[in-house]
Amino acid sequence: MGKKSESASRPIRWDKLDNTAHLFPVIAGESMTNVYRISVTLKEEIRPDLLQQALDMVLPKFDGFNVRLRMGVFWYYFEENGKPAPKVTEEVNFPCRFIKPNKNRSYLFRVSYYGRRINLEVFHVLTDGMGGLNFLKELTYQYLRLTHPKLREIAGDTLSQNTSLNREDSFIRNYKQSKPSGFEKEKAYLIKEDKLPAGEFGVMHGRMPISSLKEVTHRYGVSINEYLVAVFIWSVYEECLHKMPSKRPIRVAVPVNLRPFFDSVTTKNFFIMVSAEFRPTNAEHTFEEVLSAVKEGLRKQITKEHLEDLFSYSVSNQLNFLMRPIPLLLKNIAMRLVYTRSALANTATITNIGNVQTAEAYRPYIEMFHSFIAMSKGQSLKGTICSFGDTLVFSFSSIFSDASVQRAFFRQIASDGVEVGIETNGVYYE
Repeated sequence: MGKKSESASRPIRWDKLDNTAHLFPVIAGESMTNVYRISVTLKEEIRPDLLQQALDMVLPKFDGFNVRLRMGVFWYYFEENGKPAPKVTEEVNFPCRFIKPNKNRSYLFRVSYYGRRINLEVFHVLTDGMGGLNFLKELTYQYLRLTHPKLREIAGDTLSQNTSLNREDSFIRNYKQSKPSGFEKEKAYLIKEDKLPAGEFGVMHGRMPISSLKEVTHRYGVSINEYLVAVFIWSVYEECLHKMPSKRPIRVAVPVNLRPFFDSVTTKNFFIMVSAEFRPTNAEHTFEEVLSAVKEGLRKQITKEHLEDLFSYSVSNQLNFLMRPIPLLLKNIAMRLVYTRSALANTATITNIGNVQTAEAYRPYIEMFHSFIAMSKGQSLKGTICSFGDTLVFSFSSIFSDASVQRAFFRQIASDGVEVGIETNGVYYE
């Protein structure tokens, strides 16, 4: 009698969703996909057969990606997938489309390629940008080892020492006690412009040298992140409000990676939103005023104590023993109502993936990384910051047919003395 297969000799692995992830299955759909993309551009054309082989080899090592989503009586949960990896495809559609598990071997991510670029698209329920980047880097390393056997001789087919497989819910581990919510509830100024035809998705990348950006931000006395958020708010004030007063503030949601604050290496979601805002009260505001408001607001909020207060409030709701026996259907209705209220409190979202660090052996083969995110309720224009080496890429994603805010954004940066190279996906013709 033959040996039992591994899958037959052990129970199917399952896992809870992290505190933030509970929301995403509730609100996701064709018009609000909750999918983000991280891409790496290499210095050579992608070979699809070897990229598929690399994915087949890497996926079984990542329990956090090798799952499908299940609906329980009280909560959603992850269950081990075990099917063959999703099929790697050449990119022919607009990005960040809704991921339909029944057409994707039940997986909640997809991998595509175009020219020299590898794209990883992830349903946010799996992980945040740090977890996605963790997976994309290993996929890229494995692909490069297959295309360059000398790299395989150096590293073999094992994961990099810096790659985490940790799957703890760091929200729960670092939860202290229930706190006031601290989340913005006042409605923000919302950009209302003509939209692109249904299904279309505009992308615009601005590439700029970090060394030049640092000179500018040093001159203003701010960080790169504070500067770029302020430039965005200034661009909305100029192009949408035409420098006129507004009853509602221009408010930008800024996700903060919590790992450095709480000594975490989890590959589950572990971020919280803070916000930068400016209230236009007249037609005489200067860029320096906007910059000062953003700097003061963000620095006041991005402290370990305040961030802990923000996520502890969310965790307290999840842990509330009165909430646990409520059926998932009723929880979903409540979460949708809460989400709608909070979503309209922001004009846009700008997220910073940070400076991508790669293993030294692979660096000569990599040109750049970039990232962008899908639209959400009330927010049809978003920005993502990602850098590698001395190049920072600010990527706009939008479903507006007009790109005046994007143009004003890069125009302001150029006027400060930074050289900007623009690239689009063809929806906007420069």
